[in-house]
Amino acid sequence: MIENKLPLISNVMSSTDFKALVQRLYALQEERVEAYKLFNEGHEAYLRTGPHYDFEHYKQLVHEITKAFSGISKKVLDIKERLNQDFDRTDLAAHIEQLQNKEKVKLELTAKLQLAKQSAQDHPDDEGCQEKVQEIRHDIIKNQQALSEILQDLKFDSEEPE
Repeated sequence: MIENKLPLISNVMSSTDFKALVQRLYALQEERVEAYKLFNEGHEAYLRTGPHYDFEHYKQLVHEITKAFSGISKKVLDIKERLNQDFDRTDLAAHIEQLQNKEKVKLELTAKLQLAKQSAQDHPDDEGCQEKVQEIRHDIIKNQQALSEILQDLKFDSEEPE
């Protein structure tokens, strides 16, 4: 009689593990959001030190943020691997791959935006600098929309029965 119930217990644990893994992924995305907030606030503080910028403090911020993003990314890739191997959810692993690619683009665009903002601050009469800032902001918005769509697809697909 007990043997008949063991697979049921195993499936419940598996389902619980799966849900915990997906929830961990969302928590890591929230950590990324917080890291971007700190990164942007730090850059704004850096810009306020112009025209003789305090580059050493900003360089330290970039180092810390890079470490944080790298750690988050590693954990996300571990989740991707577990979803793929332990749960045979290649669909979710593919979403995470897309997510990682868009997050990489977001970080690159954020760095470009920060450089463009500094350039616009240093050259207030150069309309090209202001246009560049707006162009990059637009690209960030498009990238954020793509990220939201990927997360929505991941949410939908992770709620489907396995």
